Amino acid sequence: MRPGPLNLITDVPGLMVGNAEDSFLKSGVSVVTAAAPMVASVSVMGGAPGTRETDLLAPDKTAPGVDALVLSGGSAFGLAAAQGVMDALHEEGRGFEVFSARVPIVPAAILFDLLNGGDKHWGVNPYPALGRQALANAGSSFKLGSRGAGCGAQTAQHKGGLGSASLVLEGGITVGALVAVNPMGSVTTPSGRHFWAAPFEIGEEFGGLGPEPAPGFHEMPESRKAGAMAALGNTTIAVVATDAQLDKGQAHRMAVAAQDGIGRAILPAHSPLDGDLVFACSTGGRTLADPVRQLAQIGHAASLCLARAIARGVWEATPAMGDTLPTLREELGL
Repeated sequence: MRPGPLNLITDVPGLMVGNAEDSFLKSGVSVVTAAAPMVASVSVMGGAPGTRETDLLAPDKTAPGVDALVLSGGSAFGLAAAQGVMDALHEEGRGFEVFSARVPIVPAAILFDLLNGGDKHWGVNPYPALGRQALANAGSSFKLGSRGAGCGAQTAQHKGGLGSASLVLEGGITVGALVAVNPMGSVTTPSGRHFWAAPFEIGEEFGGLGPEPAPGFHEMPESRKAGAMAALGNTTIAVVATDAQLDKGQAHRMAVAAQDGIGRAILPAHSPLDGDLVFACSTGGRTLADPVRQLAQIGHAASLCLARAIARGVWEATPAMGDTLPTLREELGL
């Protein structure tokens, strides 16, 4: 396995990502979409999720595909970002056809970034406009770190961010991940100088810092986030994608397997105070010759991509006025 040419989720053929953020708000939106509806499912393992339209993604539900997937800041206010995306898609003639009507299917998940130092005294909910803007920005290339849904994200020790990574499997199937990193837990080891995801790094995609020198159990330092923001303000939300032709049941299995990436890159993960959620989607360009074996490979690759994407999101974060936590690079003097 090797990364795709961009080392982004958009290495999956046909996939596009758009970001929009407001630096004063310290929040934003990320949208994953494609020219045609995507088969999609979801796995939720956190204890405090915030979602829209996720029931439709269960394998036994009728909706055959989705037009876009939305990751947003703003806690429950941010779920309105999906309305902005839905309205824009409807204007383009996209959506699930019911006789003469078309209804865009736009599942969404949110993270909590309401206490991160940004100006949250809005008069009109800003998230529908941010969702619309993110969709308009959708393309194959996009920036990481303090962008989109990762704009105001924080971890236990440092600023979080938006991360992405990809892998091309033997035989040509591509797998990718996009994640907004805002967990209760820490993405770095107790020294604060290494990533938990270090064993899975390819090249120096998140700094080449290497693993913690001393193996074994270490007590985690007290969370800076709990003091700077709020112990309840968390959640890591992600999309994993592939061009393998999956049905909704197989996409669900991919999403479940990808959750291992959160567990590898964040300690602790899937807590009662997180809303950890992974969407999985397929653009369906490649059929599976050996579905059971290949689905196992795809799930494994998705978990590795997600672990790497989490570290990349934190590594690429940039400082901004009013931040309540430092970036990792600031703390390392880089």
